[in-house]
Amino acid sequence: MAEPASTNPAHAHFESFLQAQLCQDVLSSFQGLCEALGLEPGGGLPQYHKIKAQLNYWSAKSLWAKLDKRAGQPVYQQGRACPDTKCLVVGAGPCGLRAAVELALLGARVVLVEKRTKFSRHNVLHLWPFTIHDLRALGAKKFYGRFCTGTLDHISIRQLQLLLLKVVLLLGVEIHWGVTFTGLQPPPKKGSGWRAQLQPSPPAQLANYEFDVLISAAGGKFVPEGFTVREMRGKLAIGITVNFVNGRTVEETQVPEISGVARIYNQSFFQSLLKATGIDLENIVYYKDDTHYFVMTAKKQCLLRLGVLRQDWPEIDRLLGSANVVPEALQRFVRAAADFATHGKLGKLEFARDAHGRPDISAFDFTSMMRAESAARVQEKHGARLLLGLVGDCLVEPFWPLGTGVARGFLAAFDAAWMVKRWAEGAGPLEVLAERESLYQLLSQTSPENMHRNVAQYGLDPATRYPTLNLRAVTPNQVRDLYDVVAKEPVRRNSDKTDAGKLAAGSAGTQEELLRWCQEQTAGYPGVHVTDLSSSWADGRALCALVHRLRPSLLEPSDLQGLGALEATAWALKMAEHELGITPVVSAKAVVAGSDPLGLIAYLSHFHSTFKNVPHNPGGLEGPASQGFPGSSSAVLFLGKLQRTLQRTRAQENGEDTGGKKPRLEAGAGDLCALCGEQLYILERLCADGRFFHRNCFRCHTCEATLRPGDYGQHPGDGYFYCFQHLPQPGHKEDGPDPGSKSQDLPTPDENSMPSGPSTSVIPQEGTSPVPNPRQPTRRLIRLSSPERQRLSSLKLTPDPDLEPPPKPPRSCSALARQALEGSFVGWGIPVQSPQVVVAMEEEQEQSPPSSEEEEEEEAEETMALDSDTQEALLTFAKNSGTMSKYPTWRRTLLRHAREEEMKRFCKAQAVQRRLHEIETAVGELEAEGRKVELALRSQSTSPEQQKAQWLEQLLQLVRKKNSLLAEEAELMLTVKLLSLEEQQCEVDQELRGYLNQEETVKTPADRQAEEQLLKKLLDVVKQRDEIIRFQEERRLSELASRPGAQG
Repeated sequence: MAEPASTNPAHAHFESFLQAQLCQDVLSSFQGLCEALGLEPGGGLPQYHKIKAQLNYWSAKSLWAKLDKRAGQPVYQQGRACPDTKCLVVGAGPCGLRAAVELALLGARVVLVEKRTKFSRHNVLHLWPFTIHDLRALGAKKFYGRFCTGTLDHISIRQLQLLLLKVVLLLGVEIHWGVTFTGLQPPPKKGSGWRAQLQPSPPAQLANYEFDVLISAAGGKFVPEGFTVREMRGKLAIGITVNFVNGRTVEETQVPEISGVARIYNQSFFQSLLKATGIDLENIVYYKDDTHYFVMTAKKQCLLRLGVLRQDWPEIDRLLGSANVVPEALQRFVRAAADFATHGKLGKLEFARDAHGRPDISAFDFTSMMRAESAARVQEKHGARLLLGLVGDCLVEPFWPLGTGVARGFLAAFDAAWMVKRWAEGAGPLEVLAERESLYQLLSQTSPENMHRNVAQYGLDPATRYPTLNLRAVTPNQVRDLYDVVAKEPVRRNSDKTDAGKLAAGSAGTQEELLRWCQEQTAGYPGVHVTDLSSSWADGRALCALVHRLRPSLLEPSDLQGLGALEATAWALKMAEHELGITPVVSAKAVVAGSDPLGLIAYLSHFHSTFKNVPHNPGGLEGPASQGFPGSSSAVLFLGKLQRTLQRTRAQENGEDTGGKKPRLEAGAGDLCALCGEQLYILERLCADGRFFHRNCFRCHTCEATLRPGDYGQHPGDGYFYCFQHLPQPGHKEDGPDPGSKSQDLPTPDENSMPSGPSTSVIPQEGTSPVPNPRQPTRRLIRLSSPERQRLSSLKLTPDPDLEPPPKPPRSCSALARQALEGSFVGWGIPVQSPQVVVAMEEEQEQSPPSSEEEEEEEAEETMALDSDTQEALLTFAKNSGTMSKYPTWRRTLLRHAREEEMKRFCKAQAVQRRLHEIETAVGELEAEGRKVELALRSQSTSPEQQKAQWLEQLLQLVRKKNSLLAEEAELMLTVKLLSLEEQQCEVDQELRGYLNQEETVKTPADRQAEEQLLKKLLDVVKQRDEIIRFQEERRLSELASRPGAQG
């Protein structure tokens, strides 16, 4: 069978082409193949058909079958959908190459220019299920045999470029290397077309190439002229990527990958890392591909302390510039972090080399990310129209921890090719642009969960990919500014750009409306007469009446008899914070004295913006006591209650007396920070424990991290605030490294300093003995070789009809899987339930048509959509029924699912953390703006009343914006809390099972005590999770009930 390959030179060139692992080898082998076949490269789809016709032997047929299947989809019209369309693609990155593939399949002439001459990026990309299926359909396994064979689905950028390069060469795309696109050259006269400005001097054929479509995939630093880009800023974020040589030794293959571990929900791992190495990270990921690839987010102060950065500079470019980075210290830094994360099992870490022969390690800034305002434009001059489209990083710069870059990049490539198809069909420019912008609106919302589940049906047509597709979401009239007729030199319209400083006309937050609302809410209460927003509130009765109106169950009006103004005001402020979620920005003393009227107005405006839609009952005796509060404060309220409950529980466990304490009044004035003693402006005020702080001052006493709602506690001994990670325990003394240490030596972690590592969901092993140390469960990764997979997939079992067949592994049926989960908890006193499930599960899988050997292998590697409960249930069922040993392929599938669930949790955590950083930045900007407005209000006593009213309205708008951001922050912190509790539950459950699996006869009293403590801890974690989930569900139902027409 191999004999024809040895006699036909074209076969040898084709085999070299398939196996080539360097860009130059791919090009030279393809050139040799074309010469052997008498063809000229870059001939479009006809070239592909000629190659296929002449290479009709066994090794090539499987590849032709895959490419023919893709090209045979109706949308391509057998390569005649765009026969007269000429395209220029700029950039041979993964997204540019993927766009070129689609354009070539449509039958367009495609020319691609790339400024580089080789592929050298080792960094690894996470793949979504649809990208895996898409690449397999293009022959990825033929070009790269190790494609997606591990427990995590990823591929290095270099390998992805190589396999896509091979596809575009086969499909006849014309490629020019070492050519830089610098701009467009408009047609000089009627009858001519658009050309490209290229450097250095291109060949005449390329210089004279006229095209009517330009697809830019040249990266985030190059966006063609005419496109506007929006910056999305967050908190300073320094990423570090490093690639180590993968020697593919047995020891290296046994080191498990890390799909992602983040400080936001696994603080213990990073605390152990800090103690052992002095390294302070926010997250870390480890992928095993052509290299050992690590990516992490480091804290600036840690890099400065360890000598990685020479000096602290406010400018990011200067901070991370080569002159400010110490290469040797950076190398020690990443080696120590990688050693620690992998328990030192990778051995001696040798750096891979980049394109310049240097160690492949880089520090980069992802504080701000760029996003194009539009995905396409049309330019016209002398009757020649040019369609411009963006894909890849120049369309949207991805946030790397989310792993969305290549997936959304491919989707954008498909959408751009669909746009070109509509363009070639003769659709009007505005219609084409409107459809493209409608698709662009969906891009940032896409995830594996909200796209069509059947990835096999994905194609060029957007309807095959997006379940909620609306191609008319953007109208042609809305995209007129994206159509430039150069000859007319239209003036750009700026009317659609909003001025952030302008006050919205007819704003509902005027001072008069606030006063009117307060009068309505306090009407009918004896002794309460609200005539203004200052002196009417000095006796505390009006504030108590407002709180009572919103929560009548808190007290009776008669209870106020005998209370002084200060006590009544302090009570109202406390109840508003604890029961309504309205955090104070003014002190009780200031309200009574009338010394801070602006603070009081801002405080009352928070009530108004939160409860203005609550129905008003004029009787004054009843209010929305049992209603879920709409608006912004519900999450703030829940987190506040949760935090106080945890604080009381901690105090009781520590033996402290909390029952006799009286409610705390303010320790100082509300206009001074309790920590730094500096002036506090209204928008800067943050209240905790009855005191006011700057947001920048309110940090953990140990690590100086920003303290957010529900994520900090106050130590009763020293009175300082700490994040939960550093909150001192009774009798516990911190032994971490001195934060002020200037040592640049990073200790190499030994076995004793290793933590349990980032928690990973591991498939339980069968037949294992009781675990002597529950904190270190046995972990073993089973891999099947290709021959083993082939033998497994080709097995044809024909059991004796008299014998009972073994149970098939369950692949669905959530309820039955949960029954199996319940049956596994025998040690909890739950009786075993005999499963009546196997027959039902078998019937679910009966109708599966036979497929080829390769298809069976791919089907086994395809991911199945399982919810987390079912996932856990199936793992337990498999352990109990012996499925793990009987079906190793299914075991690998479950392991893959477990890793994917970790990846989802990591991505969710990183998205939350990114948004928290953006909120922190936005709040800081609002505080700076509010400071200016407040200073103007307080200093300009001679200003006209109309000017003062405008300043006051502007201040109230800023207060509302800040309150809205803080409410969103609280919502995100609920998600953080859930993620943290999930991680804790996973760790405690794993540890507890180690004890439950032991025989009662061999358990020591210490084992039983530890088991009881773990069980108590597990129940506490589950209780906290249930409270959050119940709160979210109750609020969801409340919001549904409050919608218009819900009662009908």
